[in-house]
Amino acid sequence: MFKVFCLSFIISHLSFSPAGAQATSPNGLLTLETTNEGSGMTLCYQQKPLLCIPQVGIERGERRVERGERQLKFVRTLKTDYQMLAGKRLHCTNEANEYVMELSEQVKMVVRLYNDGLAFRYELSGLAGERVPRELTTYRIAEGTRRWMQQWADSYEGFFPLDTTARVKPVPSYGPLSVSADGYNCRWGYPVLVEAPSNNNLNANANNYQLSIINYQLSKPYALITEANIERRQSASCLYNDESLELFRVVPDQNEQLLTGNWHTPWRVVIAGTLETIVESTLVTDVAEPCAVADTSWIQPGVVSWIYWAYNHGSNDMSIIRKYVDMAARLQLPYVLIDAEWDEMRDGYTIDDAIAYAHAKKVKPLIWYNSSVGWVDGAPTPKFRLNKPDDREREFAWCEQKGVAGVKIDFFSGDNQMNMDYCLDLLECAARHHLLVNFHGATIPRGWQRTWPNLLSTEGVYGAEWYNNVPTFTRRAAAHNSTLPFTRNVVGPMDYTPCAFSDSQHPHITTHAHELALTVLFESGLQHLADRPESYYAQPAEVQQFLSHLPATWDDTRLLGGYPGQYAVVARRKGDTWYVAGINGTDEPMTIAPDWKRLNNPNLNANDNDNENNYQLSIVNCQLSKLFADSGNDVKPWAISNAVQESQIKEIRCQPRGGFVLVIQK
Repeated sequence: MFKVFCLSFIISHLSFSPAGAQATSPNGLLTLETTNEGSGMTLCYQQKPLLCIPQVGIERGERRVERGERQLKFVRTLKTDYQMLAGKRLHCTNEANEYVMELSEQVKMVVRLYNDGLAFRYELSGLAGERVPRELTTYRIAEGTRRWMQQWADSYEGFFPLDTTARVKPVPSYGPLSVSADGYNCRWGYPVLVEAPSNNNLNANANNYQLSIINYQLSKPYALITEANIERRQSASCLYNDESLELFRVVPDQNEQLLTGNWHTPWRVVIAGTLETIVESTLVTDVAEPCAVADTSWIQPGVVSWIYWAYNHGSNDMSIIRKYVDMAARLQLPYVLIDAEWDEMRDGYTIDDAIAYAHAKKVKPLIWYNSSVGWVDGAPTPKFRLNKPDDREREFAWCEQKGVAGVKIDFFSGDNQMNMDYCLDLLECAARHHLLVNFHGATIPRGWQRTWPNLLSTEGVYGAEWYNNVPTFTRRAAAHNSTLPFTRNVVGPMDYTPCAFSDSQHPHITTHAHELALTVLFESGLQHLADRPESYYAQPAEVQQFLSHLPATWDDTRLLGGYPGQYAVVARRKGDTWYVAGINGTDEPMTIAPDWKRLNNPNLNANDNDNENNYQLSIVNCQLSKLFADSGNDVKPWAISNAVQESQIKEIRCQPRGGFVLVIQK
């Protein structure tokens, strides 16, 4: 049995700057170092190199516009302060020092060093019908460095395995293959999590990694690479290492636009710091455009009953639709999703009947559409209703008139500029008609959830629906689940569709408490519960009550411990109530000791010379707390405790692939 103590600490800040430092974050933890050699930069954390960016610049036609010996010039200090309607926290703040590097008369590089990361972009002026320039930005991830990277697919549905090499064979099930000359995968999707290299683990075998050194690894800095704020006339990008094993180039997807006037790239983003910093960061929305919706009072996040997982089919059967509406009503869930094929309902019923039944039960319906730009032939309907502006306007007006609360739009075709503009058109039109949006089979969030807060969730994740598709997920789900809080869910809401106690087409081997924990561990403004109604009704009354009161918005989020692929403990606050979820990602029993100090003071770290016995767990010593844990008994799988005391939670024992949820009410 592994025993894991969740520790974190920050090395004392040094007052001097490294040689060649050109930019510093307001809190002094991050610096950006440039040299007179080459054209790149190095991001440093606590005065130590964290991520090398060996090349920056663009290529216009045959002319390369690079940094050369140019230096960054300080412009201003920015203070970011805004409200979200869903996400890790509702009130978001950050600070950054902004710098500019003039690469040419018409090209400048804008750099912001935030307290938790780096953001930079290229701004061009005086364009006259030009193609989008080729970007030169390159990140170096040295062989031997621990990294969690997903092979690119247009749906972003893949694993983030721990590895120390880029010599990885492509996985056909992920989508179109991108293979280097020597047969390795060479195209990678965001986000990419990289652990700072050190002599202790530089050449370590990822598969032989021992939990005994997790305490040390928690204190190490990490970098999470992604991008943010995709706007019209832009495509999303990914990383290619086809030219060199260790050099990962930023390559925007197809964009046929001819640019005139001013134009800029999306923000290239690196979240940097400890694992706590990575998980709790809102940097992706910090650099996004402010909210574009004047009246947001109609935007209500919530929990949804969802039909597809149990039946591997859409919603053309009125009797099944009734079951899920009834489940939402019984468990007091605000929403039901009427999935694909609602336009082909059987036995004389129509979508009007389904909507009317939901309204009669005081449940708000969401309905599904095919985007009709990705999977079209052989795909479910309805199709081609949203592609043309007039058709989209008419369809969304019909939804609003019928009392449909939102739309799930599926099967996009990648990151190209056409898809990005189409998504923005959908969000804008949906907002006009007071419709919530959930993108599926789509790219990952890149900050749109701030600009268009009616976007409450996005798939872009290898989630529970894969129990329908292949047997692979059964063995890998627990480790994958304990990786997602440190990778995919960092960048935005994630429609994983959690919490299945029964089996779908392929079985799951995670415990009941593990499954329940996912509803808190994974953040999503629309949290779709995957299991069939009968399964939820069979659970103890306490579990049903938990689901009935499950929030979909959070006032705060804090990491209390974890390591990608091994375990994760995340605390989320709603009002005066903390929901703490922990999962074991391994096949062995594990005893987890969450870092409870961070609930009272998130800035406390394990190297603050604070004796672990000299703090009070007063926040959990109350009569209204409840612990959901594993019993270890397959017949009676739950161990549920009321009025939890400190002794019960200082160390929590988890079964293999197990978990727990602690609800703490003041």
